[in-house]
Amino acid sequence: MTLYNKTFANFDNGFFGYATMGILSQSCLGGAAAMTVLSNGTSIIQMAQLALIVLVSMLANTFILAQMNHKVIFNTLLISFITSTLLIIANSL
Repeated sequence: MTLYNKTFANFDNGFFGYATMGILSQSCLGGAAAMTVLSNGTSIIQMAQLALIVLVSMLANTFILAQMNHKVIFNTLLISFITSTLLIIANSL
């Protein structure tokens, strides 16, 4: 069993707890990513990055609140975490 499948099985078994932690953690990480992007200015590139962060974070929160399929929520949370982390790293350099 791969790491992805094991992690999804844990997420699926404790969905309500993990969904709650997912909302909190990805919202905080998205806020940190937005702060990092805006610390470099307000050009069109930064605004596009900010729009991407807001879109992905809101999608993850919306999918959780809409009680979508657990696999869709899990994948959206992963995309949100990865996107925010990559943009923090890219704008920190």
